[in-house]
Amino acid sequence: MKRTLLRGFYTAALLLTSTFAFTSCDETEDVSPDINNSKVRGLYDQKGVFILNEGNFGTPNGSISFLSDSTGHQVKNNIFSTANEQRPLGDVVQSMVLHDTLAYIVANNSNKIEVVHAFTFKTIAVIEGLKQPRFFAALDGNKGYVTEWVAYGSTGRVSVIDLKTNAVLKTITVGEMPEQLLIVNGKLYVTNSGGNTISVINTTTDAVASTVPTADGPSELVQGKDQYIWVLSAGKVVYKDDWSGIDYTKTTPGSLSKLNTATSAIDATFTFPGNQSIPKNLTINGLGDKLYFNYENKTFMQPVTAGGLSNTVIINRGFYGMEADPETGNIFGSDNNNFSGDGTVFIYNSDGVKLKEFKAGIGPNGFVFN
Repeated sequence: MKRTLLRGFYTAALLLTSTFAFTSCDETEDVSPDINNSKVRGLYDQKGVFILNEGNFGTPNGSISFLSDSTGHQVKNNIFSTANEQRPLGDVVQSMVLHDTLAYIVANNSNKIEVVHAFTFKTIAVIEGLKQPRFFAALDGNKGYVTEWVAYGSTGRVSVIDLKTNAVLKTITVGEMPEQLLIVNGKLYVTNSGGNTISVINTTTDAVASTVPTADGPSELVQGKDQYIWVLSAGKVVYKDDWSGIDYTKTTPGSLSKLNTATSAIDATFTFPGNQSIPKNLTINGLGDKLYFNYENKTFMQPVTAGGLSNTVIINRGFYGMEADPETGNIFGSDNNNFSGDGTVFIYNSDGVKLKEFKAGIGPNGFVFN
């Protein structure tokens, strides 16, 4: 997931070799860097990566894990429930954003955002009354935005959140099934994955300023060092009339596009060669010059200067969720293991060499670097 989920920096020493030992610790073990240090604000006031575990649909067993960069590189699971008297986090943990000293956790099927202290993961507030929320972005310390599907196949919306009171200020109608969103130069770009547009919202007026036509199914956004926004579109999947399978005579292929932030227009679109694989998991390195994505169960690398789709496969597999570490360039990917028990997290270096793997929670789908 993505993808505007990054905050701060962490040590470049994380996983530089494959000799580090990972251990999985239960909820009673301490991963604090130095609890006697008065400057430490909580267990998670340290370098590491949060792992978002989606959980099983229809049950509130979504969770958050934390891979520490302290001695031992421990993996601590169920950190939200541990910090909140074993209260379940929610049904389908979709995404999370770290902003200042807070973390905003979007629980899609629970129709809420849990606002927690980023260093302790104790709940501060719960933003409820949302309708199938997907992704969150903070403009500043006062205002944030969350995309909501509202209902499958219907017009979606973006809710404007007062971050001081955690109340919904207003809602903005956008296209069908809005997914990822990205704030650039005072403009909020929202992918409408159920159609073929991006809504551009003026964050001063909180109104749609323009609508950008795209290829079918835009869903993921990252910004490169050249200020272009790269848009990954999944294509339009059409099912047979009897729902027995996909009708590939009507299904459209996915694509990768360059959106010019100066003109709010698509300057180039690179279409994938086939319509039987959906591209996904667009991410970018910390320098902003290399894109990574999954297609045909492989992981590709593409320079942002490329004039077409890359053929460079760096990992010979795809992932359920994937994110590039903005500091080390390591690639974190996950396998949901068919949601039967705990999922697996894999870590590769930027050349595609596998460093480690370990278990997390059910359905790991994203990574947030601390």
